[in-house]
This record gives sequence, structure tokens and C-alpha cells, in this order.
Amino acid sequence: MTSSSATAPESDAAASTTAVPATGPVPADAASPPASAPAAGSPVLSVRDLSVSFADPRGDAPVHAVRGLSFDLARGEVLGLVGESGSGKSATGLAVLGLHDPRTTTVTGSIRLDGQELVGAGEQALRRVRGGRVALVFQDALTSLSPFHTVGAQLAEMYRLHHPGAGRAEARRQAAAMLDRVGIPAARTDDHPHRFSGGMRQRVMIAMALLNNPDVLIADEPTTALDARVQDQVLDLLGELQREHGTAVLLVSHDLGVVAGSTDRTLVLRGGREVESAPTAALLAAPREPYTKALVGAALTLDSVPGTPLPTVDDPSPAPRPTPRLRSGAAAAGSGSATGGRWLVEVEDLSVHFPGRRRFPGTRSEPVRAVEGLGLRIAPGETLGLVGESGSGKSTTSRVLAGLQPATAGTVRYDGLDATRPDRALRRRLAKEVQLVFQDPYASLNPRRTVAQTLETPLRLHTALGAGERRQRSAELLEQVGLPADHLDRYPHEFSGGQRQRIGIARALAAEPRLIIADEPVSALDVSVQAQVLNLLMELRERLGVAFLFVSHDLAVVRHFCDRVAVMHRGRLVESTDRDRLFAAPHTDYTRELLAAAR
Repeated sequence: MTSSSATAPESDAAASTTAVPATGPVPADAASPPASAPAAGSPVLSVRDLSVSFADPRGDAPVHAVRGLSFDLARGEVLGLVGESGSGKSATGLAVLGLHDPRTTTVTGSIRLDGQELVGAGEQALRRVRGGRVALVFQDALTSLSPFHTVGAQLAEMYRLHHPGAGRAEARRQAAAMLDRVGIPAARTDDHPHRFSGGMRQRVMIAMALLNNPDVLIADEPTTALDARVQDQVLDLLGELQREHGTAVLLVSHDLGVVAGSTDRTLVLRGGREVESAPTAALLAAPREPYTKALVGAALTLDSVPGTPLPTVDDPSPAPRPTPRLRSGAAAAGSGSATGGRWLVEVEDLSVHFPGRRRFPGTRSEPVRAVEGLGLRIAPGETLGLVGESGSGKSTTSRVLAGLQPATAGTVRYDGLDATRPDRALRRRLAKEVQLVFQDPYASLNPRRTVAQTLETPLRLHTALGAGERRQRSAELLEQVGLPADHLDRYPHEFSGGQRQRIGIARALAAEPRLIIADEPVSALDVSVQAQVLNLLMELRERLGVAFLFVSHDLAVVRHFCDRVAVMHRGRLVESTDRDRLFAAPHTDYTRELLAAAR
């Protein structure tokens, strides 16, 4: 990151369910100004000279997340907001609904919704706008949903809040219908968020945002956690909403493929300032500014040469290096690894079932079969990609291999040892040699611990380094993932989503593991930072011989980074072969459908 707003907490307010108005020219407790009638042809949302700054808790100069931004959004229009992590994208979206904390945030300028000023509007006025006329899809689905209530109850509550005359039965019917529209069966309406995969939770958030047919939808990375097929379904649904209701969409995304296929205009941000704004097709085909050219050049596609360094904003022409050959353990499944015929990880007939939900006394629904009869092998130093749709069992499998989820049946062997029920010595060894990069950068970091404390914990547990050496090593780890060493004493809420994910990767590297289980490690990162992280992981793999189980729905990333690919569907393994063979000639109809959706 080179942006001057690198520490701007783009999405820290998303973790709170209690919204507070941002400060501005009108006191927060002032009465709402009356909405003036919009002029014919006027934009539904008009932003003028918007600035957002965050107070530094250490008393230093404030961090300017957004600087003098202006744009209009017409009814039925989709405006893409793109830029690197920390560029002010999410800060802009949150400012529209007054979701910044007024104790630490200053918002100035003007945001008008059909003529009604929102900057400085009263809390009651903003509550009438939020979720009704303007809806927001948060980037972080896990911490945005209540863990104590079913997804159906949360959607029904949102519906009744903006439809006071609706009864419970009607609200529940509307909630179930909207969940079905985003691909979640009605039978899951009474399940709690923890029973869903990350992608399915994101779909719940999208259903909640669309429930009341808003005038403006602010979608903050709405498809980040979704596979290509479900991503297409969700984008088609957003298109239907526009056609039916003339909804305007502000689409915040780092995925230029999503922006290219879904937006009318695109506005590029860097350091909180506008860099370039133009119709999307023209901007992506012939960007004018060097920064925009670098972003477009860093986008990873299925046509990218596997294993080669990716261009970034800081290094648009990385030095080429030979494409690494597939390791002998990857070339022929079942032949044994290149190190004496022993595989690092062997999974045989793995099954993971979750008990059904209690409906009435003495009765339960059918158990959820998350994984069924799975077999996998990973050689030392090899990278195995695990792909499939959201809910196919990828994350459950990774949690079993990391020792975080017990298996219902089957066997897991690590370096020839039975890790299904490990003894104390093996558990200690696994804790050091097997590390996990979590999918959710928000929930995986302790909000009460600084970055230094987070990184020093595995160093204290698994190395003999002294306090000063641990501090130095933590600084080196932070710089390895592209963050300044002077950020060690900051807390997670002071970073954007992409920056938090890089901290999670640094934590996984601290113990110098033999196997890294990376569960969607770059799904939350913009294209340039994604390129930086993938280049870093490739270098570490070649230099240290680290093996990876790389869980992802992004087939372009999998093709670029992985030696072999295993495809899961509804908890079962449907195909497993080397990378080039799978992308050139997939064996199953399901794999062919995934590849077609990714192109």
C-alpha cells in the first residue's frame, strides 16, 4: 500500500449494529431538515465536496480517508467505486448513512437523497432512511448478522420495521421469499448464521438489503465471498431490482471483472481523492491515468501465465522468473511425494455431519452433511487448490485439517502420523507446523490486542526468541506483507479489510509452518494487493518449501497459484487432477459449469 490513507478504517463501523450519525454542519441531535421535492431529472443521490477524517487515538494528525469527493447517482444507474484497500471506498459508503462514530470521525460536505440533506441529519431521520430508502450490504457478513437470532427472524424484523402494518406471518413469508431469490432454500430460514458458510452469509446480507426495495443500494464488496456461479446469480438479481424498481446502486468493489459486467460508470479513488471517472467500458478499455492503468494491469484472469510474478501498482513490470514445474508429488496422484514416498497430508473417507436443528421436543431435522467420503493428499511443498461453490464443504474440510473441527468419520494423517485423534505431542507439533489464514479478516483478529501482540503470540509459543527479537521479527513479518513496521502498535479497527487480511497472513507465517491452510486468503483484497500477496506466497513457497491447501472460489487465482486442483460439490469430491489438465479438459459437467461462469 502506498496510499496516503493507508490506515483509514474503511469498514470499522460495519461491525456495530447500532448506528450513530456522523458529525457535520448540523448538530447530530438537530431536527431533520425537510426533504425538498427533487427536480425533474435530478439525481437520486448527490454528493458534493465530501470529506471524511478519523482522529488518531495517539493524538497525531487526523487520517483523511476521503478528500473533497463529488459525484451524482441517477435512478437505475450503477456507479462502480474502485481503488486500493484504504482508498476511502467504504468510508464513502458509510458516510451516506451516517454510520461513522461522531466521537472519532468528522464528515463535511453535502450528501443529498432526493434533495434531503443527510450530513448532520438527526438520528430519527437517518433511521427512516437506513434499510428503507437506502440499504447497505456490508463487506463483513459474519459480524454484521446477530448470532443469537435466525436469519429468517432478522430479515422479518427488517421488513416489519419499514412496513409497520405487516404481521409476523407476512414478514416471515417475505423473508423466506427473498432468501429463496438469493439461492438459500426456505428450509434454512430458521437456521442461525453460524450454520452457514461465508458465501451463504453474504447472500443473507444481500437478501436483507433488497428486502424493502430501496431507492439506493450501497453494495460494499457484495460478491467478495461468492463463487462465480452464485456471483452471477446475485448480479443478475441486482439487475432485476434495477429494472423493476429503478434502484440506483453504488457498487464498491476491488473485482474489476464484477465492475466491468455490472456498472454503467466507474469512479477510481486513491488516497481518498478522485483519480478518474468515466463510463466503465471506456475506462477499462483505455484508462487515462497511470494509477488506473496499473489497477487494470494487475487484474488476474484465467489467461494469466500460471506461476509468474503479477504486476502491482508499485511494480507494474515485475522481473520475470521461470514458471515453476509441477512437483513430482503433484504430477500423479497416488504415486507418493518426492520425499521418500511419504505424503505430508493424507485424508481418507472424511465425513463431517452437523446435528439437525431441534424443532419440537424430542424431534430434530435431518443432520447437515457438510462433507461426505472425502479423500485428499498433499505433498511436501505442494499447493493443492480446493474449489467449489459456497456451501460445498471447502471451509469445513480446512477446519478439520487445522484441528479446529472434529471429523464424524474417516482418517487424517499428517507426515505419516494419525492426526484424527492426536496425542499431546502431535497436537503441539501441529499447532506450530499447520497454520490457518482465515476467510474473515474482521472476526479472526482480537480487537483488544495490537498487531504486535497478535504477531508475537506464535513467536512466544513456538520459538526461543527474546522480547526484543520478537518485536524485530514482527516488524519484518509486517513489512513482508506490505504494511509499515510502525503500524505494530495499532489495533485491528484502525485498518481496512484488506490490511487486516495481510496481518492474518503475517500471523500464519510467524511460526514458519510446513503447511498453510489458506481459506479464501485474497478474496477481501483489491487487485493490486492481491497481486502483492500472491507474489509473496509464491516466493515463500519456493524459498521455504511451504505446502498450501488453498481454498478459493476464484478460479483465476487457483490456476495461477496451485499445482493441483480438487473440486467439491455438495460435500463430495467430484474431480481431482493437476492444474493444467483440469483447466484444459475438465472431466465433469459441474467443473465445466464452474469454468464457464469464471470466463
